[in-house]
Amino acid sequence: MAGHFEATPDGGAAVALDEVEIAILRSLAVQLLELVGPGEEPAEGADPLAALFAEGPSERPADPALARLFPDAYGDDDSELRAASAEFRRFTENDLRARKRDDALAVVRTLDALTVGGDGGAVLTLSGDECRNWLGALNDLRLTIGTRLDVSDEDDGGADSLYRLPDSDPRKPMVMAYLWLGALQETLVETMTP
Repeated sequence: MAGHFEATPDGGAAVALDEVEIAILRSLAVQLLELVGPGEEPAEGADPLAALFAEGPSERPADPALARLFPDAYGDDDSELRAASAEFRRFTENDLRARKRDDALAVVRTLDALTVGGDGGAVLTLSGDECRNWLGALNDLRLTIGTRLDVSDEDDGGADSLYRLPDSDPRKPMVMAYLWLGALQETLVETMTP
């Protein structure tokens, strides 16, 4: 189980983590929360139905990582598509941000609930719902780190070159986190696949 998720009989998943891995995961999830931003708390006595129809931002985020987490729905090839993307964003981004916050918070909460043993490790056991939260957060973390590393789908061997970075490269710790999160994500998907 060390280093990868395994399915549990109740439809969840478990992974053995050491103290350093727990600290890294928690730190990354907190940074993701900071990047996504705080949620808008409805005012006391506010109409909950009105909150469902609250309008969000219509402009694409300037930060490339946020733009990757909240992409344009229709591209920006022409003014008509930009307008449609802005309209779509206005009505969907708040909910998407809330889901991303919920996923990252679930990671923080499950890690905070762990009791580290005398060997410096713990087994994280997730329910089915927590697995979905973790999968969302792992995906968001990889997208964010990949954007910061300038990794794209179009790179021919770009991700492969990450494996060959010298230890002296300042990007090396971020690359190691990116690759490790990918392995966690892949094994979590495997546990959720019938």
